[in-house]
Amino acid sequence: MYDPALLVDLAIFVLSLWVGFEVISKVPATLHTPLMSAANSIHGIVLVGAMLIAVTANNAVGYILAFVAAAFAAMNVVGGYVVTGRMLKMFRKRPTVPAPDAQAVAAANGSPEVRQP
Repeated sequence: MYDPALLVDLAIFVLSLWVGFEVISKVPATLHTPLMSAANSIHGIVLVGAMLIAVTANNAVGYILAFVAAAFAAMNVVGGYVVTGRMLKMFRKRPTVPAPDAQAVAAANGSPEVRQP
């Protein structure tokens, strides 16, 4: 009637949800975004899992699950890199505009005291 392997897989899934929630809830709010961006970019292993599902699939449901898993894994990895890129952009120095030269300002204003070299 029921598959024991399915129950084991479901138990592992529920335990992993619980452990993940407990670990993330202990992280301070200021570190949550950097932690998640790094974790999302590393989660390419989920894409490998989607490929393994596709290889072992023997019916339409397996192929659909493999496609959905691959799509979500790709979005997860790309999103991780996008968030990381945005965070790194915040730490870049903005280019500074050099102060205008006093003679150039005077020449632009038509001031008579501009010295010609």
